[in-house]
Amino acid sequence: MKIKNIKHVFFDLDHTLWDFDKNSALTFDKIFHLHQLDIDRTEFSSVYEPINLNYWKLYREEKINKSNLRYKRLKDTFDAIEFEVSDDTIHQLSEDYITYLTTFNHLFEGTFDILEHLKKRYQLHIITNGFDEAQQKKMDNANISKYFNTVTNSEIAGVKKPNPIIFEYALNIAKAESHESIMIGDNIEADVLGAIDVGFDAILFNYHNCNAEDHIKQVKSLLDIKMYL
Repeated sequence: MKIKNIKHVFFDLDHTLWDFDKNSALTFDKIFHLHQLDIDRTEFSSVYEPINLNYWKLYREEKINKSNLRYKRLKDTFDAIEFEVSDDTIHQLSEDYITYLTTFNHLFEGTFDILEHLKKRYQLHIITNGFDEAQQKKMDNANISKYFNTVTNSEIAGVKKPNPIIFEYALNIAKAESHESIMIGDNIEADVLGAIDVGFDAILFNYHNCNAEDHIKQVKSLLDIKMYL
């Protein structure tokens, strides 16, 4: 069922358009090779991913800062898999991870098609909790910057989704009203409920099959957004 009266479409970036998990795995392959660390990356990733998600939740909630997130997610993973590595190496790995992460540019299937479809009909924007120095590089390297009129990140706005201030900041620079805007993202709390709380409509990109309440609009693939927009 098409949603009426929408003029502005706001996307999350990581885990919604930009395939964070795939690009992150390739980045770890590269930096482990550079530092000559003999680590089973599959085992590492299976432990790292939930740890990373938990630290991002703490980061959204302002309970840790950026440097702690970058260090502790690696430290906790190495401890969990019982792989000995020095603190100096962990700090260097955390820096190298950010450096090389933006050199990989895998997007979710259907990204270009859906952006082409929507760009003809709406103004498109990004709202992301990702780091300022990384997000624009990701978009540029993946050749999707041209689709978006504005990009709001949490470091520019001073707060993180789902804080209403970041959505209000994004609306302001987009010259948009909340009632004519929709947010699309993979995180129920940060993207969907955060947007709804300030008057947006919202669509959950539920590629990971999480449990969502029936009233929440959701799609399993990006191209399914055409059902709504």
